[in-house]
Order: sequence, then C-alpha cells, then structure tokens
Amino acid sequence: MENLTIIQEKPIPAITPMQPVSSTASRIASVDVYRGFVMLLMMAEVLSFSQVSASLPDSGFWKFLSFHQSHVPWIWLALHDMIQPSFTFLVGVVLPYSIASRKSKGASFSNLMLHTIKRSVILICLGIFLRSMDANQTYFTFEDTLSQIGLGYTFLVLLGFCSQRIQIIALVVVLVGYWLAFALYPLPGSSFDYAAAGVTANWEHNLHGFAAHWNKNTNLAWAFDKWFLNLFPRKSVFLNNEGGYSTLSFIPTLGTMIIGLLAGNVMNSTKTQQEKLRFFIIAGISLIAAGILFHVTGINPIVKRIWTPAWTIFSGGICFLFLSFFYGVVDVAGKKKWSYFLMVIGANSIAAYVFSDGGMRALIHNSLYIHLGQNFDKLFGVPYAPLVSGAITLLLLWLILNWMYKKKIFIKI
Repeated sequence: MENLTIIQEKPIPAITPMQPVSSTASRIASVDVYRGFVMLLMMAEVLSFSQVSASLPDSGFWKFLSFHQSHVPWIWLALHDMIQPSFTFLVGVVLPYSIASRKSKGASFSNLMLHTIKRSVILICLGIFLRSMDANQTYFTFEDTLSQIGLGYTFLVLLGFCSQRIQIIALVVVLVGYWLAFALYPLPGSSFDYAAAGVTANWEHNLHGFAAHWNKNTNLAWAFDKWFLNLFPRKSVFLNNEGGYSTLSFIPTLGTMIIGLLAGNVMNSTKTQQEKLRFFIIAGISLIAAGILFHVTGINPIVKRIWTPAWTIFSGGICFLFLSFFYGVVDVAGKKKWSYFLMVIGANSIAAYVFSDGGMRALIHNSLYIHLGQNFDKLFGVPYAPLVSGAITLLLLWLILNWMYKKKIFIKI
C-alpha cells in the first residue's frame, strides 16, 4: 500500500481530499465536523453501554443508550446504523471539491482515474486487513465500510464527470435494478436448508409476503456470496454471514454515495447558504418520507444490513438532515468553537477508523489495568466499570488525534 501516506499539511479529508475550488472558495468545516461526529459514534463503542445496561436491567436510560450503540436485528434502525451511510454519503459530498482541486493542479482525466483505481484497491485491501486482525489467515470479506466504498468508488468518480441529470439517472438505475434483482430471485422452497443459511423459518424478524425477498440469508446477495466468497482461501466453506451482510451491498451503497454527490453539487454551487440549507432540509424530509412509504407499503423494506433501496433512500434523507444541521450551525451561523472536539476526529478519519477497529484501542485499554491497577475502573461501582475504562480509553485516543491535528499530521489515502 505505497499510496497510504502520512502528510504534514493542513487537514485533508481521508477518503477524498476537499480543497478550495477557487481562490474565493473556503473549506467546508461542517463536513469535517459531521465526519467527526460519525467517527466518534464508532470510537465510542469502547464505552460499552450494553454491558452497563446488562448490569442495570431496570434502567431505561442505559437501555436506550445500549439500543442506539447497537445495530438493529433487521428492519428499521438505531443511531449506530447511521455510521456507515453517513461516512459513505460524505465521500460523495466532497467529490466535486476533489475533482476540481486535482483538475486545477493540471491532472488529466487518465491520471485522475489511475489515482482513483489505486485508491479503490487500497480501501478494499485496508478493509480486508482490518477484518483479518484477529484471524489466523487473511479473512476475505467485502461487507465492511472501507471495502464497500472501495468497490463503488471508481464508478462514483466516473459519475463525478457527468452532468447532474446523468447522476440522477444512474441513481435510479442502481436502485431500481437492485430492487428488481432481489424481487425476481425465488423465495425459499419447502426443502430449503435454513440451518445452513444460519436462520430459521420462523425467525421473529422474518418479513412476509413480497417483502420476504429481502429476508436474512435467503436472498440474492446471500446466494452470490455462497459462490463468490468461496473463490478465496478460507478456513472453512462459506455458508452464511452471521449478521446477514453481503458483498453486493456495494451496489446500493454506490447509490448512497451518489446521493452524497448530489448534495456536494449543491454545496459547491453558487446558491446562497440559505438556499443550500433549504435544499438539504427539503431533500432530507422528502427522502425519509419516500423510504418509509416503500417500507410500509411492502414494496421494499428498510434493511441496513443488506442495504435495500428503501434503506438507501431513507438513510440518505437522514444524512441530508445531519448535513443541514452541521452546515447550518457551523458554516451558516458560524458557531465553530464547540465543534473542535469533533473537528479533530473528522480531519483524521482514517486514523480514527483504524483506532476504533484495530489494536490501538485494545493496547490502551489493557495498559490502563497494568498502570492503574485491576480495580481502577470500580471507582463508581462495578456496573459502571466498563464505562470508566472506556471513557479513559476514548479520551486517550482523542488526545493522540489532537496531537496529530496540532502537528498537522494527517493520514491520507
């Protein structure tokens, strides 16, 4: 991964560098703050709300926090389910700035595409590497955030050179085509081996009727992975993904990036800040309403784990509203001081991603018990021990990112 570099300059978003497109354009601080908020949700898993809730089963407060720090079993969402779509959406938002920046520096189309393909490969490989950290051999899997972005990123950049009309047509084709492919795939027959698929015929979260085409591990994407993932060396034959995640989700994930690209077009336009903010809010509400309509009518359920078209639309609307909030507060109202904590994380999001998914978090967490003693986390009682150790770990991770931010060290792909 020779293209994975450490640079010392002003902050650059990790997936696509966002630079001023002209001498009058300025960096969109709200994008870094939004990304920082998303990565904080991911890093904050170390707070272990679920463990605290399990120790305090009568507390509705901790039960609420636990729910929103976990993924829902199948339909609808918790706050934690918005991490991946938000991260993906922001890749599209900054793309117009990235393309304009590279073109202004004299990059040709062929050079830009070569760079894009290299970046896609690095993202896929980094995703596989992080998923293999605790394995005895390379764990070939492609459903994590980085790999999913990498699989669709080259197509997104190609669309970045197209008109907005073509981008919208591509979005419709992606979502309708993916919906149709699932709808045409046959439902399980009477002899279907549910045990091999890792589910049961009466699983409480199974959908019924036409929506059953999007049930866990009985759908088109699951069938594809039974063939595709077994092409790679594995400890055992791939039969199913325990969570129902799939490789082919990169296709509707591309749809989320396109929605972000459409938001980026508006962000990079000559519209006034108030007009941009109004567009983000209207688009967000409209997409949420459309996604709910598809779900309640049975046309397509809202399922994040297989990234259904309804989920793409629904979560895209939520991303628009998140963007409108951060854009309205940080860039329009100019309230930036409060956001420094998030800015530090968002400006170095690849480092934050690795910290939350790799060994750094475990190293710091384990070191606390070595240096502070085995009972330091019992300060507020046994039920809160995971929260205490997690909070200190999170603070130390942020201090590392803050040091990198002040030294202008940013990891860039």
